[in-house]
Amino acid sequence: MSTHPTASSHPSRRASSRPSRPASSRPAVAWIGLGIMGSPMAENLIKAGYPVTGYTLEQDKLDRLAKNGGTAAGSIAEAVQDADVIITMVPASPQVEAVCYGPDGILENAKAGALLIDMSSITPQTSVDLAKNAEDKGIRVLDAPVSGGEAGAIEAVLSIMVGGEQADFDAAKPVFEALGRTIVLCGPHGSGQTVKAANQLIVAVNIQACAEAVVFLEKSGVNLTAALDVLNGGLAGSTVLTRKKDNFRTRDFTPGFRIDLHHKDMGIVTDAARSVGAALPVGAVVAGLVASLRAQGDGGLDHSALLRGVERLSGHTTDS
Repeated sequence: MSTHPTASSHPSRRASSRPSRPASSRPAVAWIGLGIMGSPMAENLIKAGYPVTGYTLEQDKLDRLAKNGGTAAGSIAEAVQDADVIITMVPASPQVEAVCYGPDGILENAKAGALLIDMSSITPQTSVDLAKNAEDKGIRVLDAPVSGGEAGAIEAVLSIMVGGEQADFDAAKPVFEALGRTIVLCGPHGSGQTVKAANQLIVAVNIQACAEAVVFLEKSGVNLTAALDVLNGGLAGSTVLTRKKDNFRTRDFTPGFRIDLHHKDMGIVTDAARSVGAALPVGAVVAGLVASLRAQGDGGLDHSALLRGVERLSGHTTDS
């Protein structure tokens, strides 16, 4: 499993002076978190002409950023000190808090007036608290989680759901346009995360329904490729089915979005729904199925591996 950035640095990678970079009319961007999603997103900003300085714990990811025209930093403080825009893309609320707070974190080292855009998927309350704490430092904040998975990140067609102030959203719009296609301000701080939680609920239920259909079709002796193609052309069609039908067909569960992360997201949406009094009868069942799959050792697989859970329940498994 990959590691993720914290506010600590690696002295062996710390540069004695920052490398010079060509002048750009674009604002300077610091990117914290270069994982499955973060790396291609940062590269898309570089392609759009933004000077990007990145930090993560994994040396190979820093090397990849440098190879693609970015600048590798030796610490969070080094990455953010001159940045106009700071983007974080880490797994969950604890990692966001780790990179933002403390003497080596973003809030203590970013310049006043910088715009901090958190594109991680975290709890709405974490986003609200971050915005309040950043305001005391003169730093503006947007929560801007995304949907579209690794393919959407690579193709720069992500859906970006944003929470925060209108003026900050307007300032960030050109950055978002280099990363995604559907970009919407959903309301005040925390609203982007609330919409992302709803997104993850819909995606999980959709994948589970597709997985059940796949097992039903195969047990019925129907040609799966033909069936999924025709289903995807009708009302049953969806972005989930378009993106995942080959995973179902070939049982290729190379992670684009891991079960572990979807398990975290289902916890966010079920807790948030409970706090506002919203019933999630189907969502609660699917959350349990995601948790079950994770408990069986499949947490590192793509979330389309929900198919494995249905196969096991049906006595029809391709497990070795």
